[in-house]
Amino acid sequence: MLISNYLDQYKHALRSLPKDRMLAKEDLLVDDLLMARSGKLEMYYAPHNEYINPSARVMIIGLTPGLTQMRTAIQAAKVVMDKGLSDEEICRTAKEAARFAGTMRSNLIDMLNGIGLDRYLNISSCDELFRDQQKLLHTTSLLGFPVFVEKNNYSGTHPNLLSNPFLKQTALASICEELDHIKPVLLIPLGKIVESVLHHLVAAGKLNADQCLWGFPHPSGANGHRHKQFAYHQDQMKEKIKSLSLK
Repeated sequence: MLISNYLDQYKHALRSLPKDRMLAKEDLLVDDLLMARSGKLEMYYAPHNEYINPSARVMIIGLTPGLTQMRTAIQAAKVVMDKGLSDEEICRTAKEAARFAGTMRSNLIDMLNGIGLDRYLNISSCDELFRDQQKLLHTTSLLGFPVFVEKNNYSGTHPNLLSNPFLKQTALASICEELDHIKPVLLIPLGKIVESVLHHLVAAGKLNADQCLWGFPHPSGANGHRHKQFAYHQDQMKEKIKSLSLK
């Protein structure tokens, strides 16, 4: 289902993008796709996080779509946009193409299997969550649309998300809206910045801490500490999943 309808607003801009080559940063970070600006921060449109899966049992939450994810989502949407699909189907197609594409997805699957999520979902591998068992999974970002700082991917620290009024308000509104529609058994925040926002929601009484898998590192290859972080929290995360009885 769709939780917003920005796609209709940005269809013309998406159709106007080049069709004969891979989209570059200069094609994507343009005024026609700009949604909001606050100081050095800019938020641009991408279609994939407008789609949510309300039947999901597991919800994986990243920080914000980066340029690569934005490009993948938009290119996937452009391919199907003129084939008579509904807006919901276009956004779903974009999400399936864009979420954790490439080596990041492989890293994520390895870690999910490493804490036993596959066994407790009764699937052979968490790879199936991105193929035949997508109904079990919802992926999203705290900041549902791509945010950049001076045209570079926003990392969560400069400025700090919870200390910046624009980012904090945007993130809390976005994630709370999704949680109103999805009641997953397990939420997996990727990295400490995302964890900090979920802790904020727990403290505000808007989220049950028992639903959250604390300590899961961000699967990006740029996170050089992910193996050490994962090993440190692995046993604790295994026990959390067992306690949830995801059968």
